[in-house]
Amino acid sequence: MNVAPTLETTPRIGRGFRLQWEAVQDCFVLLYPEGMVKLNQSGGEILKRCDGSRSVAQIVEELEAAFNAQGLQGDVLAFMDIAGRQRWLEWDA
Repeated sequence: MNVAPTLETTPRIGRGFRLQWEAVQDCFVLLYPEGMVKLNQSGGEILKRCDGSRSVAQIVEELEAAFNAQGLQGDVLAFMDIAGRQRWLEWDA
């Protein structure tokens, strides 16, 4: 994926990946055929909202409300850009 996400982008988990909560590890993980990616809390909170029905702007708004924080847009877009390059996320260009 070589198109960076925008606020209008509607991200979804990439084909071949599955997001799930791992109680034993107390975190979200991304499962794929060759292994697993252990996510930190921020990554898990972002990815669990990437269901193909919410825009990045909506996800940012939800995160800011959930964590009583402002100014998360830059960090969320940066994470999604990296996640897209890793193919963890997909969106239509």
